[in-house]
Amino acid sequence: MSRFIRRTRLICHASATKSTLTLNRLSRAIGLSLLLPAAWATAAAPQDATAEMERMVITATQTQHSELSAPASVSVINRSELEALVIDDLASAVRYLQGVNISEGTPYGRNEISLRGLDSDYTLILINGRRVNSREALTSGYGNDFDLSSIPMSAIERIEVVRGPMSSLYGSEALGGVVNVILRQPTDDWQTSVGVQYDTPTSGKGGDSTKYNFYTSGALIKDKLLANLIIDSNKRDAWRSDLKPTIDALEDRDEISALANLQWLIDSQQDLQFDLSYANDERESDWNNYGTILTNNQQAERISSGLTHNGHWNWGDTRLRYYYENVEVTDDSALIAEIGNITQTNHNLDGQTTVLLGDHMLTSGAEYRWTQLENSRNILGDGTLDDSQSALYLQDEFSLGELNITLGGRVDHHDVYGTEFSPRVYLVYNLSSEWVIKGGGGKAFKAPNMSQSQADYIIPACRGACTVAGNPDLQPETSVNYELSTQYQTTDFGGSITYFHNDVENKIITETWDRTPGAVLTYRNVNEAKITGWELQAWYDVTDTVSFSGNYSKTDAEDKQNGAPFTLTPDDSYNLKLQWQALEGLSTFIAYHYTGDQYLRTNVKSTGYGSLDLGANYQINPMFRVKLGVTNLTDAERDQVATDLDYIQKSRSIYAGVTASF
Repeated sequence: MSRFIRRTRLICHASATKSTLTLNRLSRAIGLSLLLPAAWATAAAPQDATAEMERMVITATQTQHSELSAPASVSVINRSELEALVIDDLASAVRYLQGVNISEGTPYGRNEISLRGLDSDYTLILINGRRVNSREALTSGYGNDFDLSSIPMSAIERIEVVRGPMSSLYGSEALGGVVNVILRQPTDDWQTSVGVQYDTPTSGKGGDSTKYNFYTSGALIKDKLLANLIIDSNKRDAWRSDLKPTIDALEDRDEISALANLQWLIDSQQDLQFDLSYANDERESDWNNYGTILTNNQQAERISSGLTHNGHWNWGDTRLRYYYENVEVTDDSALIAEIGNITQTNHNLDGQTTVLLGDHMLTSGAEYRWTQLENSRNILGDGTLDDSQSALYLQDEFSLGELNITLGGRVDHHDVYGTEFSPRVYLVYNLSSEWVIKGGGGKAFKAPNMSQSQADYIIPACRGACTVAGNPDLQPETSVNYELSTQYQTTDFGGSITYFHNDVENKIITETWDRTPGAVLTYRNVNEAKITGWELQAWYDVTDTVSFSGNYSKTDAEDKQNGAPFTLTPDDSYNLKLQWQALEGLSTFIAYHYTGDQYLRTNVKSTGYGSLDLGANYQINPMFRVKLGVTNLTDAERDQVATDLDYIQKSRSIYAGVTASF
């Protein structure tokens, strides 16, 4: 990133920290618009130089902050950075961010997003602040990455990742953190782009992948009715490594996703948004079940829609929205004679108000969620379950001199587990316009999902040798957490150091199988788990055309009852990246991603592994842009322990793509 961009970011932050309370209140009032979906359009519109330079985030508080001043640990990846990479889904889009671990949910290449040592069930996925959830239809322990692949990659404007619990704003499922995908919004001027990308491994069998994308946006009625349409498709052949040529290390995938958005600008104070999306994702893989090769087929079809009213009034801003999601999963595995037809339906209604009262910016809201699950194969009786949750939350942001204070709390009521209160306090102290110290703590919770809590919910497990039944005596998981961080940023250099500590009580685990055929296992709460760690990040603009960045994460996660480590949780990880603007329009990079030692099973530890990637992007002219690159340049492999358990790293691959914009 150029020195000019860094310098402008610094000036923006300096102005904010040196302003009077009156100016601070005014700037915050202007920033209120970013918390609403109409304002998501402002935040997510094609970025001009100013927007890119400011690098604002909203997920930590649902109000506008810079990365430096945000009352949380936040990482951001924007559209230009995404376009330079080869990505299949949301997991591959965020893999280079600090504190993020892409855990392997299955041996055939399904990946899930884990934050700060907690598995993917504790990561809340949002699209424009709205929940995306098919966890009840197919639990994460059985390889559910369908939520991550349902988002058209070409629809993304940026991704904000908040590391650490955020239940005070978002409730259950945010115990590990939040990944918020902010989409490109309709624009006044018509613009269209089409693209294609091809990716092929240089060894093994199969694995070729072809992606197509289409984007168009503009005004159907000038200054009154705006619209956009995004369509993505991805066809990847199954890939078999030379190390294990009889099974699929990457499953066959055939995906298509589409998203349409209409925005009606009612007047200068109100707008109405309607969106509709569709995704169909088909998978097939041959995998090893104790020496027998079995075929697994799954399909997920998803339809979602939403209606949002945004108001921008003299006294504050309001949002009222309803959104709906229907996910149908067809689960056909050779392990189970009966084909599973599973339907999860989610209804969500929420409202939010943000007002300035004196020197305090208050954000308050209410939310109601109802979920129904139909699964005749795994749910006894009539094959139907449902639950509901409601919540109220309040957040107060104010300043005392150079100290910015955020206080928040949320009350959630679950129809089975009763009421939980999640408070949070966070402080940001401005030592100067370049240097901040910040930290905070709070309480978070996660309610058991239906498969864990309902005795009538029976899931085949142990590769068909046992079953797991829900436990109605489970208690919600709760955590007490805190973090302390310092961040420094000048025109040419920036860095941060963060320590975090998370004590989780009543953590839910699955009982260990003792190899008894036909055993029925269940879930139970363990007394306490402890997760601590460090995160370091730095960047340096060596010249106007050369920049270096890197991050390192260290995590220690264990069950305090018996000292057992968490599985699929690396001891550490790091990312290094060198970028060079070789010519006007030509940018190049070389990056290295390392994943440290981790336990694949309770007593089975695998050593770390890495991948060296390089690529180039060239803007030929205003219409055409091309990219070319290599992933896993050195053709690195995982150790024998991982290979024996069928966890295989994809071989060296070459990719190329072209995009036409007009």
